[in-house]
Amino acid sequence: MMKARSKNRRIFRRKIELNVCSIQESNGISKEAMDYFVNTEDVETNNKDLKEDVEYLIHVFHDAKEYGSLLDVKKIDFDAIERKIAQIQVWDTEDLFEYQYKETILEKILPLVKQGRIMSRKYDVVCTNPPYMGGRKGMNHQLKKYVQKNYKSSNSDLYACFIEKCLNLSKNNKFVSMVTQHSFMFTDDYKELREKLLNSIIFVNMLHLGTDAFPEINGEVVQTTTFTIRNVEDSRYKGEFVRLLDYECYEKEKHVHNKNLHFNIYSNTDFKDIKGTPFAYWISERVKQTFKIGTPFEEIGKPRQGLATGNNDIFLRAWYEVENIKIGFGFKTIDSFHDSGLLYAPYNKGGKQRRWYGNNENIIKFDKEHFQTLSTQGNRLPSRQYYFQKCITWSDISGRNFAGRYCDYGFVFDVKGSSGFPRENYFLYVLAFLNSKLTPMYIDALNPTITTQVGDLKRIPLLKINAKSKDKIDKLAKQNIKITKDDWDSFETSWDFKHHPLLDYSILKSSPNLNKIETAINNWSDFTEEQFEQLKANEEALNNTFIDIYGLQGELTPEVEDKNITISKADRERDIKSLISYAVGCMFGRYSLDEEGLIYAGGEFDINSYNTFIPTTDNILVIADDDYFEDDIVSRFVDFVKITFGEETLEENLDYIAESLGQRASETARQTIRRYFQKDFYKDHVKTYQKRPIYWLFDSGRQNGFKALIYMHRYEPYTVSRVRTDYLHKLQRMYEAEVDRIDMYLENNDITPREKSARIKKKEGLLKQIQECLVYDQIIAHVANQKIDIDLDDGVKVNYAKFQGVEVPQGEGKKPLKANLLSKI
Repeated sequence: MMKARSKNRRIFRRKIELNVCSIQESNGISKEAMDYFVNTEDVETNNKDLKEDVEYLIHVFHDAKEYGSLLDVKKIDFDAIERKIAQIQVWDTEDLFEYQYKETILEKILPLVKQGRIMSRKYDVVCTNPPYMGGRKGMNHQLKKYVQKNYKSSNSDLYACFIEKCLNLSKNNKFVSMVTQHSFMFTDDYKELREKLLNSIIFVNMLHLGTDAFPEINGEVVQTTTFTIRNVEDSRYKGEFVRLLDYECYEKEKHVHNKNLHFNIYSNTDFKDIKGTPFAYWISERVKQTFKIGTPFEEIGKPRQGLATGNNDIFLRAWYEVENIKIGFGFKTIDSFHDSGLLYAPYNKGGKQRRWYGNNENIIKFDKEHFQTLSTQGNRLPSRQYYFQKCITWSDISGRNFAGRYCDYGFVFDVKGSSGFPRENYFLYVLAFLNSKLTPMYIDALNPTITTQVGDLKRIPLLKINAKSKDKIDKLAKQNIKITKDDWDSFETSWDFKHHPLLDYSILKSSPNLNKIETAINNWSDFTEEQFEQLKANEEALNNTFIDIYGLQGELTPEVEDKNITISKADRERDIKSLISYAVGCMFGRYSLDEEGLIYAGGEFDINSYNTFIPTTDNILVIADDDYFEDDIVSRFVDFVKITFGEETLEENLDYIAESLGQRASETARQTIRRYFQKDFYKDHVKTYQKRPIYWLFDSGRQNGFKALIYMHRYEPYTVSRVRTDYLHKLQRMYEAEVDRIDMYLENNDITPREKSARIKKKEGLLKQIQECLVYDQIIAHVANQKIDIDLDDGVKVNYAKFQGVEVPQGEGKKPLKANLLSKI
């Protein structure tokens, strides 16, 4: 009507009645009302047929709002029903019940007739943007049951059900035009729907839009296509497809007529050449040929979907949260792990895009007790025969940047971190192929959604190669795994982390100035640059080899962009901050300058095990805004730098560290380092440990009155009390003494107005800090008296919460004081 109005300004004067209605339900129409409708005297109507039609109408539209226009409505004698309604409409009645029945008929049955007519007709053109609602999560039980019964090929999402429905509404040889998500073209959920469509319709045309089809909808989740199909079978017809996936919203329209993006070489029969019949209209004849001659990945790589726990909060932890001695690494079978009596097993959970090696961050409670529970909940441990086996793993959200990673023995794997289990002699070859530019191309043909499913990988073709090519591929893949593992292990969030790379003399030995941090950074930068370039060269060599093997020289190039190399180059600021983090780990005894790797993460702590650099004895590091403590965190860090890089270059190294942290013109190096500990260290720590910090910050508030770190693995029920009595109270007395000194100085000295103003400002700040500490003392005292215990197996989230939202009673008639003991994360 809007279009008609744009052509004819008088269109509304014609009093056109639109065939538009909001779905009405038959709920509430009583049997008595139906009997009244059918049994009232009418010589022109066969009451038996009328009764059957009305009963059908009421039955089909019961709970109709749940199903909408998905309902399948057959044609009945609507005219007879309308005539009967017209008769009833003019009848007079004095009976109260009959009047009620008459009202029901006019108000409820009449609208059903109109929508029944609309929904039972067949149309020349059916056009819609249907609703999107997933069957697994979005639909309620009633709707899910209905679509499972009536739309067996398409019930994974409402939009797909509507594809079938629209075809049912269209006449033979007529048209259906829709805007939908594009998943029906590719995923396993719609395999039967695709087969059904290919046997009954032809694609007239399609604009394949992908993401960013609408300016209001951003992100990668909604991937769209719009198409016109014809309700006729013709295996010879070749529709016109326009591929606009690679353009932003406002660019798509500009490229609609770009002939390089048009494809019309595919008929319905051609789509059937690939198992699963994906609508990959753009792939070349050579790519299609490789599907025919290659061995499917499932025959060599055995891809498998992993488990879903049903409750990740109970079963999963980051490896650094718990006692390290409870984690079992390297086991090859479930039984051998259970026999060990250990609680946790390493767990592949997908994660960010990273090729060759990495993302080893999670563990799962997998002892006999938890194993038994997992057997009865979640998805009940699928593919359990593959647990703990050496594998290739990947993240399910991969899309066009698929990334496979080597995974040694000892892992359980997640539904988000699905895995493949190639035969040993093909292991490196398969990993190299998965990380080549060919795999994203094949995934794009099989399922160009953001989620890579196991079923997609199963169909990727692997071609036979000669021994020489295989040896070359295996050698490069093995080197890439080592380069990437070295990169992963250079960060302390790896469980194979040995020491900070700036202290790695195997890297720094080429330099005569081993005692300068700047030299260490420069050498580390050179090393990481070499590793980066080597990995890039290796990946391009592998791409070149696979392109030759598959005969795709005209379709792919071997070059890899720097942004797609998934290891890190040196970064001065990041690497200095990570050195500071490592130093704090040494201060707490988590690491030691005497030994490599993780030294303490729970259990019995023995301070006598440390020689070169002694950790804090009480597990408390104060972060003050001045030199109030001889052994505060800044003093300990200066000692760390002196021990690791030498006393003769200490000041030069501190200056370099301060510059890296963004030293201000008015600051000394130590002041800059102190400001970093005060303002930013904990933020960086929380970010590094993904909101599961292992160092906890006692924080009095905005005035920075009191801050102190503890190491959660060394926490004891008396730790809070020590923080209060040995540090908070001591600092309060120092603040008060400093205020007294300022007062005495102001009284006894003739000073400039500027200096006086500065002293007064300093005093005001101290008074605010004193007041903040007084309030904080109530919180910390309340917690200290409770002697709270923690269980590392509960993880950071649960244990941290025990010290937050503390409520301290304030006496009768007063609200309790409520505050956090620790800094918010």
